[in-house]
Amino acid sequence: MPALKPLALTIGLLLGSQAFAAPVFDVTELGDPATACTDLDTFVNAKWVAANPIPPDKSRWGSFMALGEKSLNDQHAILQRAARSADRAEAGSVEQKIGWLYRSGMDEAAIERAGYQPIQAQLAAIDELRTTADVVKYLQQSFARGDMQVFSFGSGADYQNAKQQIAYAYQGGLGLPTPDYYTEADYAKLRQAYLGHIARLLVLTGVPKAQAAAQAELVLAFESRLARASVKPVELRNPENQYHYLSFAEANKVTPHFDWQAFFASQGVTGQQGFSLSQPGFFAEFDRMLAETPIEQWQAYLRAHVIDDAAPLLSKPFQQESFDFNQKTLSGQQQQSERWKRVLRAVNGAMGEGLGQLYVQEHFSPQAKARAQELVDNVMLALKARIERLDWMSPETKQKALAKWDSFLPKIGYPKRWRDWSGLTLKPQGFYANLEAASRFNYRHDLDKIGKPTDRQEWGMYPQTVNAYYSPTDNTINFPAAILQPPFFYPDGDDAINYGGIGAVIGHEASHGFDDQGSKFDGAGNQVDWWTPADRKAFEARTGKLVEQFDNYRPLPDHPDLHVNGKLTLGENIGDLGGINAAYDALQLALAKKPEEASRTIDGYTQQQRFFLNWARVWRSSVREEQLRLSLNTDPHAPMRFRAIGAPSNMPSFAQAFSCKVGDAMVRPDEKRVEIW
Repeated sequence: MPALKPLALTIGLLLGSQAFAAPVFDVTELGDPATACTDLDTFVNAKWVAANPIPPDKSRWGSFMALGEKSLNDQHAILQRAARSADRAEAGSVEQKIGWLYRSGMDEAAIERAGYQPIQAQLAAIDELRTTADVVKYLQQSFARGDMQVFSFGSGADYQNAKQQIAYAYQGGLGLPTPDYYTEADYAKLRQAYLGHIARLLVLTGVPKAQAAAQAELVLAFESRLARASVKPVELRNPENQYHYLSFAEANKVTPHFDWQAFFASQGVTGQQGFSLSQPGFFAEFDRMLAETPIEQWQAYLRAHVIDDAAPLLSKPFQQESFDFNQKTLSGQQQQSERWKRVLRAVNGAMGEGLGQLYVQEHFSPQAKARAQELVDNVMLALKARIERLDWMSPETKQKALAKWDSFLPKIGYPKRWRDWSGLTLKPQGFYANLEAASRFNYRHDLDKIGKPTDRQEWGMYPQTVNAYYSPTDNTINFPAAILQPPFFYPDGDDAINYGGIGAVIGHEASHGFDDQGSKFDGAGNQVDWWTPADRKAFEARTGKLVEQFDNYRPLPDHPDLHVNGKLTLGENIGDLGGINAAYDALQLALAKKPEEASRTIDGYTQQQRFFLNWARVWRSSVREEQLRLSLNTDPHAPMRFRAIGAPSNMPSFAQAFSCKVGDAMVRPDEKRVEIW
């Protein structure tokens, strides 16, 4: 996505303050209570993890992934019914289009017969390239189809006037996860694996083996040059590296061989005076490559990416090659997921909100939404109270922080207005052609926002997604329906379980508005410095201690040099710490209204203890080593086991709940303890 990406973090559901029927937390899963003060994650999750190995078609497994699997099965049932009834459904309805799309994806015989025929026209067009002008024209035509190569392009709120949508051009074009994979010695074997992957894809389209190997070398060299000019993940988190508004004349000085006004015209975008050329250094290198790189190398690069992008959607040899490198080699996944799951992912990519409309009808009640709203309101009030009590922030900055809090827009479950799909034409057969049509339609839908007012009611996730996010450019917190389920929320569960689950995640998303990057935007979504210098310095002193805490987490004992990147994960770690504190405060307010429940124990555990038990259970997870290594380089979230222990170890309320003492591993000493919001 070209604009500032949502600072996403998985969430939970509805609030409940009703009677407690069946137990909602199985205490037989817990370990020795004495270990709570040394390692909360081991105490809560080790027995479950040992009894629930990672499925062969997964690279990790735990609470989030299990709930995600439930959502997939729910969506599968919807798609199967839609596919069976599509021919009888109302013409042009969402049900018909979803049904035809899924049915065409499950027609394996037709997909096998087609082989790589769906991309032959693109490959032939690449073969005809002769000049720089040809490459530029090819890119214009490719983007117009919704196929982005080298960079990405789309709409987003203007960082300086968030009420308005502008165009963003954003760096891209790499086949390996981050720029470091092209330069660091540690990834030499992966680079060799990537060469083999590209060569095998080329061979599958008829390129002789020797030529394919030579072309793969050209591709790696091409991407290595792009990688050296790319902003790395840690720096890319900074808004300053995501937005550079330029006029067309200014942008063309950066890329004299690529006319941006002509590009906009080729995409049907008119009436604009400029746009965000978000990473100028990257685009300057792209321009030099247009002028300097031999056409044969451009052809090899474009050819490889057309094949690689399409491979999961083509016949089985392409699917297998794509899996072997992108899932097995990079993340350690042992087995491809079932065909229906892969087709379902494609359906979500093409018509995710349409599927979400059907999902909500079956799986999210008005009562659930109302209870979720209640919980959001309670946690938000607790966060406001914490801001008001801050002793390290000046009244001037605090007033602006509270103004931002007052501008938050929570969105729960699903959009107020569903997308109109009437302009999308799909057919009962032709999976790849259907996905191409959806890609063009969705690209056009995105570009049509440019020059128009920002719609705060629009969502960046689908209702069936097990996740949640904060968006800094419209100051919204967003909770899709699928995450509003156990283990995050139980309608009949005690308050402690609900606040320790979904409550903490709601607090997490709201805290993103005040994390190291979200705090650079005001309540209107504009990138504004609303801090006094002294307050920003005090804030960074506190967040620096959190960076140090997570830098010291080492997930693989046999590789002590491998550690969590505290700067890359800082925003999420601030969210966790702020979120769990706000949720804990909200729990105390709820219990104060029900003194008979405040002192009640359930299965031998107090309400305060159960709060932290469910917090840790939410982060229950095991992960393959390959996926772990990949995540440490690319994921702004710390590994889940460190999320389970990181925030509580900074909370005196945790130590008090479990009678932990100074010196216990889960009790950080005063000089290292982190408290921000």
